[in-house]
Amino acid sequence: MTSSAPVDEYLRHLAVERGLARNTITSYRRDLTIYGEWLARRCIVGPASATERDLADFVRFLGAEREPTLSTASIARVLSAVRGLHRFLAEEGAVESDVARELRPPKAPIRLPKAIPVEDVVALIAAAGGDEVSELRDVALLELLYATGARVSEAVSLNVDDLVDDEVVRLFGKGGKQRIVPLGSYARRAVDAYVVRARPLLSARGSATPALFLGVRGRRMSRQAVWDVIRTAADRAGIDASVSPHTLRHSFATHLLEGGADVRVVQELLGHSSVATTQIYTLVTADTLREMYTAAHPRAR
Repeated sequence: MTSSAPVDEYLRHLAVERGLARNTITSYRRDLTIYGEWLARRCIVGPASATERDLADFVRFLGAEREPTLSTASIARVLSAVRGLHRFLAEEGAVESDVARELRPPKAPIRLPKAIPVEDVVALIAAAGGDEVSELRDVALLELLYATGARVSEAVSLNVDDLVDDEVVRLFGKGGKQRIVPLGSYARRAVDAYVVRARPLLSARGSATPALFLGVRGRRMSRQAVWDVIRTAADRAGIDASVSPHTLRHSFATHLLEGGADVRVVQELLGHSSVATTQIYTLVTADTLREMYTAAHPRAR
């Protein structure tokens, strides 16, 4: 068995048995490649031959020796992949014990999501507007991203049939998990205008495809194309903050919580498997309240 065979088996397990998304599998492979290359440099024949001492040395390597250096979050991600690999080897009987059982990644600092104010979202969408085919599409795309909190991968993978009816859309999240999310009135009008007036013209430029959002050649839009739409609109709107597809997702969650939505409802809408992930957004709203209090209360400072 080659040193790469255990990794291939593990990734196949993640894809087939656990149903992880292709992008997630790619990230696991990239992180485990770092581990495999380090083992090879140490003349360790694959992960099955690694010891607890080796893993401790690998943690030190990631934190102090590797070039280019990795952030705390990236180190934690790599170690999570390594821990999963060794657990898999132990469960499959390929090794006697899980040498990574006590492996603890460094704690990553809490990075609060970057949301933009409602007025900036409005300005962003308005800047993309117009009567041209691509402009109708761009407005529909931005309205849908903000109305649903969809990830960019979820938005570009949408098909026309995923518009379940006039009021909801079906999204497919990580691991193929499906969720139904309402569309607000602004998003409904924008999507309707795009589907009726613009999509048929874009579709005629390419081969038949069920994709909802099409590029100028009639093919499904790419993730990069969505980024370009948002960056162009942000420049036109004069928004100084860095704006990405995930910015609209963060803004969706933050604005819902600021408006009084229950955190578990927001969890369902975002497709988070754990409410703990969603609760990060409550820290954002708490910071906003604290800033407003400090600025407005006469005895706050």
